This record gives sequence, structure tokens and C-alpha cells, in this order.
Amino acid sequence: DERAPGRGAASTSRREPDKVEFLSGLKDGVACGTPVTAVIRNTDARSSDYDAIRMIPRPGHADYPAFVKYAGRNDNAGGGHFSGRLTAPLCIAGGICLQLLEEEGIQVDARILSIGGFADPADMKKAIDEAASCGDSLGGIVECVVTGLPVGLGEHMFSGMENRISSAVFGIPAVKGIEFGDGFALASMRGSESNDAFVVEDGRIKTATNHCGGILGGMTDGMPLVFRAAIKPTPSISKEQDSVDLSSMSPVKLSVPGRHDCCVVPRAVPCIKAAAAAAVYDALLEYRTERAPQGSGSGE
Repeated sequence: DERAPGRGAASTSRREPDKVEFLSGLKDGVACGTPVTAVIRNTDARSSDYDAIRMIPRPGHADYPAFVKYAGRNDNAGGGHFSGRLTAPLCIAGGICLQLLEEEGIQVDARILSIGGFADPADMKKAIDEAASCGDSLGGIVECVVTGLPVGLGEHMFSGMENRISSAVFGIPAVKGIEFGDGFALASMRGSESNDAFVVEDGRIKTATNHCGGILGGMTDGMPLVFRAAIKPTPSISKEQDSVDLSSMSPVKLSVPGRHDCCVVPRAVPCIKAAAAAAVYDALLEYRTERAPQGSGSGE
């Protein structure tokens, strides 16, 4: 429901119930061991909106590289398989992982930090209204925090928690950047400032600060895992832009038709939670397998 279109002032006017139909894998609301299969039916599609721009790539979209890669056979209606609609099934999988993590005492939360460079909610709304009034769009930043993690999830090098989470989060089409902990701000600090000193509190080892965002050497250190994702402005805008007609190789002016979000940041929040939950739960299963006694059969 948080991800579904038509729920807020910044969202598209397209209304979709986004009702999930589980076809297999559940019995009386409980996983029964078979593959979980679910479908969300698109009930308010208007593919004809895209007929007039079939040969005109939309700036900021995947239309042009997809046209070249698939020799003109790509379907650009609604963005095709590059559409943000594919975050709907991500939210199904992530929603399941969120419940499984909660059973382990692990909580995943996300919130909007800014939209259009503004952090105050009133300023965000004003900026969205102004952008919408002139046919433009806005992006923003979403922060995600994971608490309750054990020490040692993840690996060094290419299987670290940053790698796993980044790979999942970049599956969300609008994401163009990610940082963990203090991220790029660490580049301007000294080591004495950026290092998180270890302390003992209530018999547990913690760090006095959390500049690293809960990850050291690709592994969780027991502190909250913190990252932020940059969401780009919605590329489909009615404001006139320059493009080309691929059939005639001539310049054209393009005003993108259809019903589009002025700002997808609010709808991206549950998607980022879902992506993080899937990545973290995957790492948790691997962690259990690594620590299980050999021959115990307790690996998952």
C-alpha cells in the first residue's frame, strides 16, 4: 500500500489497488514449503499513451539503450521491464523478509531525509507543488536503518554487507547513489575523527560513534546499520525537452504524455526497506550456515 500509485499528492493520478494474489507457497497465511508465487495485476494501464513516442527516446529513461540493445523490439509502454512497477514484487519478497527478520529481533526502518534539497516537510511539499505546476519533477534522499543485527554478518571484499545491500537497492530504477554511515563526508575527516572508538556498555562491546554505519570490513559490527540512497527526479515530465526521432534521425521537442509521479521519493521508501530486508535476511541465512556444526543438518 505504501508503494502503490495514486496514494499521495506527489504521486501519479493512475490508481492501482496493488492487490497481491498468492498462487502458491502459503497455506492459511503460513509458508508451507513450496515456492512462494504471487501476482499483482495492473488494472489501470493506458499503453496507448506511449504510441506517439515509440521512436522518440525519453530523456532520463532506458528507451535509447534498450532500443539499441534489443534491436528496436523493446516495449516502452509504461517503461516496459525497466519500469518502477517491478518494485511491486520486490515489496512482496521484502515484506516476507521483514516478518522473518522481526522474528529474529531485527528491525528495518526507512524515512525521507530530503526532497529537492529540502529537509523540512512543509518545504518538501511546497517544492513538489512548484515542480508539478510547471510540469517538472523532483528527487530526494531516503535513509534506512537496520537494528538488532548480530556481529559478523557479511564477508570481506565482494560479499560484504555494503555490496549485498547496494546490489539490491540499485535494483530500484530511480536509485542513483548510496552511502553507508557518514559516506562521502568521511573523505574530508581525519582518521582520529572517523574512527569509531570501542567501549563496553552493560557488558557488551559497542562503539562510541557510528561513522562507519555499522559495517567494518564488509561485516556488521553490532551497531545500527545505516545507509542513505539518492533517488533521482522522475524522468517522465510534461515539460518540453530535446530528443531525437530515431526513424528520421532528426531533432524533436518532446513533452512526455501519460500519468506520472512528480516525485517518487515517498513511494521509494518501502522499496528500499524491502531491498534491505532481502539482502540482510540472505546474509543472516548464510551466517547461520557458517556457524552451524558440520553434519548437524541445521544449515538453511
